[in-house]
Amino acid sequence: MSITFNEILDFIGTLAFAISGIRLASAKHFDLFGAYIVGLTTAIGGGTLRDMMLGVPIFWMQDPFYLICTALALLWVMIFGKYLIHQNNTWFIFDTIGLAMFTVTGIEKTLSSAGHYPFWAAIIMGTITGAAGGVFRDVFINEVPLIFRKEIYALACVIGGAAYHISILAGFGPVVAGIACGVVVIAMRVLAVRYRLHLPILKGEDDYKKQEED
Repeated sequence: MSITFNEILDFIGTLAFAISGIRLASAKHFDLFGAYIVGLTTAIGGGTLRDMMLGVPIFWMQDPFYLICTALALLWVMIFGKYLIHQNNTWFIFDTIGLAMFTVTGIEKTLSSAGHYPFWAAIIMGTITGAAGGVFRDVFINEVPLIFRKEIYALACVIGGAAYHISILAGFGPVVAGIACGVVVIAMRVLAVRYRLHLPILKGEDDYKKQEED
């Protein structure tokens, strides 16, 4: 049985996101079941929301692959937990990989759906697929979702989606476009964290009071 490019991306993204969720759950001292739920929600949350919005059967309810993949991620963290926990950048690496892979799969599933959606809608669906699972994860572990902080997160998905569209317009196939999208998402996240790049932050009441006092 041949394996498609999308299936490879799906596997990598699911495993990476599940590990990122379980890694953060371990830092909060969740038990095994709780960590598994956080990892599973991280892996399937964005895709579930996407499928509901597209009006198609929810992907993980038709294939136990995602449940099994999350179990493998939990086993991985249990075996290599000491190493993963002591490496501060491991969560970032797995989260960034998952974000990139799921952005690509979200775009391609939207474009191949029966709704014949325009490309801007596909970029939105790709962003939701990539970023929404992280929102659910952060809510579960009682953290402010990363997408709402000043870090460039969802914007990386949007720019990656634009790179996908440009690649298609340039005459490249979906595989090359998907690779371009994934590379751009990863590069954006790495550069944003490395150089502390972020969007302007809206000022609140306390900020205006402080300005008046100064």
